[in-house]
Amino acid sequence: MSQKLSAEAKAKKAKRDKKYAMTSDRKAKKAENQRLRRLYLKRGFKLAGLDYDHEDKKFESIKRNRGNDGNGTKTETT
Repeated sequence: MSQKLSAEAKAKKAKRDKKYAMTSDRKAKKAENQRLRRLYLKRGFKLAGLDYDHEDKKFESIKRNRGNDGNGTKTETT
């Protein structure tokens, strides 16, 4: 569900999100995710609906991964 933001707020959020996505940590995680995803697909794994969890070092459901294993994101450490 998308956020209800004004045009100005949406532009500011896009700028913040882009800045965060371009940090070296996020670039490394994205590269690791792409590398492993290609490898697992090549080996015949079904990865539809799965995200790579960099903390647990395995693929798990999107809901579980983005929800911090049921603990929510407010207590998540980076």
